Amino acid sequence: MRIAMHPAFILHTRPYRETSILLDVFAEEYGRISLIARGVRKEKSRLRGLLQPFVPLLISWQGKTELMTLAAAETNGVPIRLTGECLLSGLYLNELLMKLLHKHDPCPQLYTIYYQTLLKLQAQKLQQKTLRLFEKNLLEELGYGLQFKHDNRGDMFNPEAFYHFNTELGFTQCESSESAAIFSGRNVLAFANEELECEEVLRDAKRLMRIALAALLGKYELQSRKLFMNRTEMKVHE
Repeated sequence: MRIAMHPAFILHTRPYRETSILLDVFAEEYGRISLIARGVRKEKSRLRGLLQPFVPLLISWQGKTELMTLAAAETNGVPIRLTGECLLSGLYLNELLMKLLHKHDPCPQLYTIYYQTLLKLQAQKLQQKTLRLFEKNLLEELGYGLQFKHDNRGDMFNPEAFYHFNTELGFTQCESSESAAIFSGRNVLAFANEELECEEVLRDAKRLMRIALAALLGKYELQSRKLFMNRTEMKVHE
């Protein structure tokens, strides 16, 4: 198998032996793949500073095994510059893709969504709406999208009612109470319509996405989420 000059982003890198690195890559038409980039840690390697997350690339690779070999790489646009909380958010996106994407499962629409989300994260201040919509679209593209039109009895959502969310059963109308899994119908409908200007809707969207993603991540703890928490604690003590 040999693929030439295909659009891709690097999700993660790690050293391999003395001069090589292992790459986790998100390729537009090939999904998540693993590559070995041989010799790129040598000082004279022209790819040494290129193979980084958030750089749009055109890459070539070859091989027949699970771990294939990078043959060439060049930029495919301006590198995306992320700083502060937006950088942590970019790392969060990458970690989600690494953990939830099956290898060699083509997701061209998700690739476009990911690229567009990175571009939005170049803002000086993180917009929580950007992350919530990525999470929502990610679940939909993976086949785990939430049923927002009807509850689990087939009834239309009532803006005045409250709903308990279960990842297997969906939304069940219930009495209002203090629970991390209960949401107002009004806020669920607003999220479904991607109307996230209200802080209360944003908070509910964050809770809802955390529950839905936790079911897929299992016991795995996102390292990027820990970095967010550490950054928040540092701000509190400043």
